[in-house]
Amino acid sequence: MTSSPGSSFGLEDTLKAILPEGKFAGPLPPVHLWNPEKCGDIGMEIRADGSWWHEGGRITRERLVKLFSRILRKDEDGVTYLVTPYERVTVKVEDAPFLAIRVDRTGDPGPDQALTFLTNLDYQTTAGPDAALRVETDPATGEPSPYVLVRGRLEAKLTRPVFYELVDMAVSAPDGTDCLGVWSQGVFFPLGPAA
Repeated sequence: MTSSPGSSFGLEDTLKAILPEGKFAGPLPPVHLWNPEKCGDIGMEIRADGSWWHEGGRITRERLVKLFSRILRKDEDGVTYLVTPYERVTVKVEDAPFLAIRVDRTGDPGPDQALTFLTNLDYQTTAGPDAALRVETDPATGEPSPYVLVRGRLEAKLTRPVFYELVDMAVSAPDGTDCLGVWSQGVFFPLGPAA
């Protein structure tokens, strides 16, 4: 994303908006408040394996991918954008924008435990009332696709090893139904049938 001729902003202003403290550890920019009129498509794509692509070429610079990931937003219509105060561009997301590559359990097993997930781009999210953990099942193959909310409407797909860890932690549903799931921050998240 670059400024167009005659525009009143430049790369430096954009970077200040994305990295207000000049570092990745700083707070995320308030993309939910930015509604620029300028919108376009620059051939940006996030593939199912978590790789980022631009106009058919893979983006191999990890710092650039992390920078872009800070300004991702998924709107109510299901479209994902890279957003700055000045413009937004569509991003094709093949599955989910992030991958959950690790899960850590804290607290006593059961309703009091917390499950915190780490993504491939170093974001952490703890499943609970504000971060749902859900599993979609392919009706044809029966294969599960598990996701956890990271922020806004952006989710991370759990990698297979992480999902297997959850299955190892699974307990019966508290309502007595034939379902297994996991607890996190007092919320029970179904993973699938017990059979």
